[in-house]
Amino acid sequence: MSGFIEGEDRAQATLFPGRIDDYVAEDSPVRVVDVFIDDLDISGLGFRTEPNATGRPSYQPKMMLKLYVYGYLNRVQSSRRLEREAQRNVELMWLTGRLAPDFKTIADFRKDNGEAIRLVCREFVMLCRKLGLLNNTLVAIDGSKFKAVNNRDKNFTRAKMKRRLAEVEASVDRYLEQLTEYDAAEPDDDKGQVLAEKIAALKEEMARLKKCEVRMLEAPDKQLSLTDPDARSMNSRGSGVVGYNVQSAVDSQHHLIITHEVTNVGSDRSQLAAMAKQAKTVLDHDTLDVVAGRGYYNGDEIRACEQAGIDAYLPKPKTSANKAKGLFDRAQARLDKKPDAMRTRRATVEHPFGTIKSWMGATHFQTKTLPRVSTEMSLHVLAYNMKRVINLLGTKAIMAAIRA
Repeated sequence: MSGFIEGEDRAQATLFPGRIDDYVAEDSPVRVVDVFIDDLDISGLGFRTEPNATGRPSYQPKMMLKLYVYGYLNRVQSSRRLEREAQRNVELMWLTGRLAPDFKTIADFRKDNGEAIRLVCREFVMLCRKLGLLNNTLVAIDGSKFKAVNNRDKNFTRAKMKRRLAEVEASVDRYLEQLTEYDAAEPDDDKGQVLAEKIAALKEEMARLKKCEVRMLEAPDKQLSLTDPDARSMNSRGSGVVGYNVQSAVDSQHHLIITHEVTNVGSDRSQLAAMAKQAKTVLDHDTLDVVAGRGYYNGDEIRACEQAGIDAYLPKPKTSANKAKGLFDRAQARLDKKPDAMRTRRATVEHPFGTIKSWMGATHFQTKTLPRVSTEMSLHVLAYNMKRVINLLGTKAIMAAIRA
């Protein structure tokens, strides 16, 4: 005897339990996914539910939706990884009835049902409201920059294009000078050939950049992204993250994401009223208090909030031109009455963003274009909210509430 716990012999025949259900724990989160989607009425959400008229029948939308929700809940976001997990993961076998779609089918489902998937995210928020988890009337709003598939070197603004062209021109001049020196001193055919090839390559790069510059100047915002056409540089100086600005409104009591929006506008200045109104609609409150950072300070936005029955608490920018004019004294007076508002904002809205980015990994978004990125973000938000509610209430209580 070795003194250690020994595993079974791989060649030993065994009699497995008759039900795959026996392999799934009673309190496993996968059971919440199953019950939530089974109870969901998807008829009005826009899923493509008609099977193919010819050829192999299509998979049921609910089964495909379960596959994706489970994947994002367990940080498995790519279609190829989901394909592999469906073939070896016992919980997924239980969830899908041992169906294992190929990666193309999985990817196409997310691509073709983006709006419907985003509505499913909203349906879970409605469930949270039904469970009494969204009774608070204080919401925190913030935006965070998420990286797109687009590399920084394949994104061009006016400043970046000017700088890149200048770098290429300087390199061409340097190599031409070196080539002249070699020819004048002691001709070396090998070195001359290498320098000539480098100069030719740089001239090709110059021509490519000129074509990109034309396309960039034709864009409304004078910006061009070659890999993901909707991705934008999130820095006004033309550097920094190339991606998207994700807005979210978070409940201050349980830190659930009430509503979110993916934009490719780097500034938060015009986002406050729209996000606050969406949150108020979802919560179905007559009034609402909203806290946000100084980046949202905009007189028109604050006024629009007040007209919608929303009191906004946010600090005035230090460089605001309205300071001398004495404008927005009412907004400042509200903030003075709640000195802890900014501390509440940080403790509420920054945690969900940090958690989701941690789940995403270093690359953040994996899809391209604003609609598909929005779908991807909705799946992350749904997974975050679901995991949060499971931690708050437990799986059995959630399933009982859904079935009630």
